[in-house]
Amino acid sequence: MSERVSVLKEYAKFIFESLKETTKDLTEKEIDWRPVPESNNIRWILNHLARISNVGLQRIIKGNQEYMPKGWPADYADKTHPLETMIADIEKGGKAVIRGLGGLTSKDLDADIPLWRGTRKRQFALFAYLSELVHHRGQIAMLRGDIKRRREKEPNFLV
Repeated sequence: MSERVSVLKEYAKFIFESLKETTKDLTEKEIDWRPVPESNNIRWILNHLARISNVGLQRIIKGNQEYMPKGWPADYADKTHPLETMIADIEKGGKAVIRGLGGLTSKDLDADIPLWRGTRKRQFALFAYLSELVHHRGQIAMLRGDIKRRREKEPNFLV
């Protein structure tokens, strides 16, 4: 495995571990809370992260924008999934991402692949989607911080 791929794989492992830590001990009540009606809640973010991990990143790794994992529901985005299901789906997707990255070469990173807005380098797409995971992990951390501060004033908030 090239050094470039190795570093990318280690970074992906770090991201998925950070996400696991950030979502530790979440409750169903917490994931449905929104600070304002217009914001995403943690449930929506977890659904999105599950799709990025299982579909979006897999399509980039494989270079096939039509790829769908076997058994993955086409309507996943439109369903309300239990917290445990989404966490398990993210973990499963994370493992598949790590395996998939391990099979890439530096040449694969430099390859042009079809993307949502035309053709780009696979490395660009991987950077973009891994950054998306980091971005949404930060949103979850912010929402959890808001919940924690609310509980300091109202101990029964979302309990």
